[in-house]
Amino acid sequence: MKFTGSNVLITGASRGIGAQIARTLASFGLKVWINYRSGADAAEALKEEIEAAGGKAAIVKADVTKEDEFNAAIKTIIDADGTLSYLVNNAGITRDKLALRMSVEDFNDVITANLTSAFIGCKAALKAMGKKRFGSIVNISSIVGEMGNPGQTNYSASKGGLNAMTKSFAKEAAVRGIRYNAVTPGFIQTDMTDELKDEVKAEYEKNIPLNRFGQPKEIADAVAFLLSDHSSYITGEILKVNGGLYV
Repeated sequence: MKFTGSNVLITGASRGIGAQIARTLASFGLKVWINYRSGADAAEALKEEIEAAGGKAAIVKADVTKEDEFNAAIKTIIDADGTLSYLVNNAGITRDKLALRMSVEDFNDVITANLTSAFIGCKAALKAMGKKRFGSIVNISSIVGEMGNPGQTNYSASKGGLNAMTKSFAKEAAVRGIRYNAVTPGFIQTDMTDELKDEVKAEYEKNIPLNRFGQPKEIADAVAFLLSDHSSYITGEILKVNGGLYV
C-alpha cells in the first residue's frame, strides 16, 4: 500500500484495535506514534515489538480529552519529525448501562472520551496539516453509532456524533487537501469479546451474515486503506466493517 506521508499518530494505541493499527501501519513503512494515557508498559512493549520487526515507532503520552495535552503531543511529533501526515482517533471508553440507570456523569464521560477528544484531534490536525495542504484522518467509530444498541445510549450517541462530525470536517478541510473518514467496526475479536461466554458469542454470530467476529487486523487494513494514497478521492466516508451485520 502506498503512502505519500511519513508518520501517523494513533490515540489509545497501547492495546486492542489501536495496537493492531499501529503494527499494520508500521509494516507499510510509516513511523507510528503510540499514544497512551495510562498504559505505559503496554505502549513500550508495542514500540519494542514494532522496532524488532523492522518498523519505526515512538511513544507520546497524553490525555487526549484535554486540549492542551493533545496539542502538546502533536507539537512533540512535529518538533521531532517536522510534520504530522496522518491521525487515527481511536481512544475511547464505555460506560454501559440501561438508559434509566445511566447517570448524566456516565453519559458525559463517554461523550468526552469518545467524541470531544476526536474533535480536539480533528481540529488540531487540520491546523497542523493545513500548512502543507496534505493529510488524512480516520476516526474509529462503531456500528452502534449507526444502528443503536440497548445499554449503550451514551456510546451510541458518541459514535453517531463522530460519524456526523467526520462528514462536517471533510467538507471544511477538502479545500486544504485534507481528508477525513471513519470506520465503523462491528463485533471484533478483542480482549473484551474474549470474556463473553461461548454460547453468547454463538448467538451474536447467528446475526452476522459472514457468521464470525471480525479480527483487529481487518479493521487496521481498512484504516490503512483510508489513510493511503489508494483512497485519495475518498473523504467524508463512513466505512462499515461489520461482516454484513448492518448494511
